[in-house]
Amino acid sequence: MADHLEATITLPSDPASVSAARRYVTEALADWGLPPDAEAGDTVRLIVSELATNAVQHTFGQSPTFTVELHLEREEELRIGVTDSHPRWPKRLPAAVQQDNGRGMVIIRWLAAESGGRLSVAPTEDGGKTVWIALPWTAPVQSG
Repeated sequence: MADHLEATITLPSDPASVSAARRYVTEALADWGLPPDAEAGDTVRLIVSELATNAVQHTFGQSPTFTVELHLEREEELRIGVTDSHPRWPKRLPAAVQQDNGRGMVIIRWLAAESGGRLSVAPTEDGGKTVWIALPWTAPVQSG
């Protein structure tokens, strides 16, 4: 088994791309041996859905695309990254503001913590950012 597996897709910053990102991640995880009904798969899909939605909704048209990356390291850790070119980093909104939206990062942080993972944000060379989620990987990896 390889020490490192990767899957990457770049999509237009359009609401329809959120479901495309989810489908892509589902297929990649299945290729790597995660059963379709595994709870970890649901967690990853929800994280990707929330991050992709943020990349579409909160870049205000300043990021024409976003990229979803999956990195599986030594069958131990799955890193999920969503990159856009907008310079504003994600923020938690005050509770009073979180009426109809603004809960995405709260959900993502909770899912990461609940799964024993962590969240980080890194700048990109073009002035954007990548939101990374690192989660423990528990499924045996398919040898391809």
